[in-house]
Amino acid sequence: MSSTELPGVQAAAAAVAPTVSAVRVGSGESLRTVPLAGLSLTVRSRPGVRAGLPPALYVHGLGGSSQNWSALMPLLEDVVDGEAVDLPGFGDSPPPDDGAYSVTAHARAVIRLLDAQRRGPVHLVGNSLGGAVSTRVAAVRPDLVRTLTLVSPALPEIRVQRPAVPTGLLALPGVAALFSRLSRGMTAEQRTRGVMALCYGDPTRITEEGFRQAVAEMERRLELPYFWDAMARSARGIVDAYTLGGQQGLWRQAERVLAPTLLVYGGRDKLVSYRMARRASEAFRDSRLLSLPEAGHVAMMEYPEAVAQAVRELVEYDGGS
Repeated sequence: MSSTELPGVQAAAAAVAPTVSAVRVGSGESLRTVPLAGLSLTVRSRPGVRAGLPPALYVHGLGGSSQNWSALMPLLEDVVDGEAVDLPGFGDSPPPDDGAYSVTAHARAVIRLLDAQRRGPVHLVGNSLGGAVSTRVAAVRPDLVRTLTLVSPALPEIRVQRPAVPTGLLALPGVAALFSRLSRGMTAEQRTRGVMALCYGDPTRITEEGFRQAVAEMERRLELPYFWDAMARSARGIVDAYTLGGQQGLWRQAERVLAPTLLVYGGRDKLVSYRMARRASEAFRDSRLLSLPEAGHVAMMEYPEAVAQAVRELVEYDGGS
């Protein structure tokens, strides 16, 4: 049996691979670096079509990057001035000096970015890990958040989806190095197909050009010396966040969110169970739900038009409230 055939290895390699869109720096986008004490963040900008539009900030999930929002941002450029951040250790952002990758640390990075740019309050949009991070930001700094949109947010589940188990295993000491060794024989193309099968409800929706770009990004990320460390520590951060109780618990913090909230769940999501939609709708006090039966874990990449319309309605609701 080859290393790539060992049970769970291919799933784990897929789970930690970056989900990317078709364009590294798309038309109308620009990248810049924002230096902060102890860390440096790369920000992808998609300015609004006119001056004076309210700001938006997009926060990606585990293993992703700001590219995950390149399909959605142009659809909202007439209602928001959009920016997407590469969290520390992901995309083009280097690791943080203190090596902290907890949900709280990522939330702190987002807060510091918004404070440094004096950009809040923003329409905050998060996917998966970015959804957990955005929930924490909205709970502890309500002054920074006008509305909150969560696409398949990584909020604690009692019964975790089976395909998500390998990602959770990364939190265990030494497992990331083991996965790295066991999956060494996998090509970037194999890894990319694996992550698309894991994250998309229908992987055939990916264009050939998009797939080639994704493979190229996969190859780039795997060359980074800190890739597996960032993945393992961030996975551990999610697991730790799931076990927190009291006021630091993510569900308790969801109940504290004051901002109008849009929840987006996919019926074919293999990583975040669709059954969590009901609990989330009850937890966030001012919420509305977008259900996409054919979508997987990255609805903003699979069905950007539907997600954009729902975000647009939320932004307009906020403007009229």
